Amino acid sequence: MVNGSADAVAFRLWPPVAIGAPLLVGWLATLVWGEPVDLGGWRIPLGWALVLFFVGWNGWSLWLFRRHETGLLPGQPTQAMIEEGPYRLSRNPLYVGLLTLYLGLALLAPTFWGLVLFPAAVLLVLWGAIRPEERFLRKRFGAQYDDYTRRVRRWL
Repeated sequence: MVNGSADAVAFRLWPPVAIGAPLLVGWLATLVWGEPVDLGGWRIPLGWALVLFFVGWNGWSLWLFRRHETGLLPGQPTQAMIEEGPYRLSRNPLYVGLLTLYLGLALLAPTFWGLVLFPAAVLLVLWGAIRPEERFLRKRFGAQYDDYTRRVRRWL
C-alpha cells in the first residue's frame, strides 16, 4: 500500500502499475504465443485516435489539477475537489484516459492478449486506486463529495 498523509489518498496499487501491468503481460504473451487473431488494418487509425484522445483528455485533467493547486501524485495533499472540465463527465477522468491509452497501445502494438487482459486493468485500477480514493474523498469532503457522486458517474 502506498501510504499518504491524512490529506492524501493511500492507494493499494499505484494507478499506472494497475493499468500497465496487464498490458505488459499481454505484450509478453504475444511474444511467447504470437497473435491468434489478425486485428486488421483498422486498428492503426483507431489506436492513434485513442492515443490522441488520451493526450488531450489527460492534459486537460492535469491542467485542472495545477489550476486548483491540488496534489496529483501519491502522498501529495488533496486541496480541492475538481468538478469542471472532464470531471463533469467522469469522477475518474485520468483513469478513463489511462485505460484509453491502454487500448490504443494494445491496438498499435498489436497485442490481442493485451486486449483480452483489458478487464484485468479495469478491475485492478478499481480495486487499487478508485475505491481507496472514493473512501478518502468521502471522508475529506463529506456531503460535497456525496452530491458529486450522485451527479457524475464513476467512469463516463
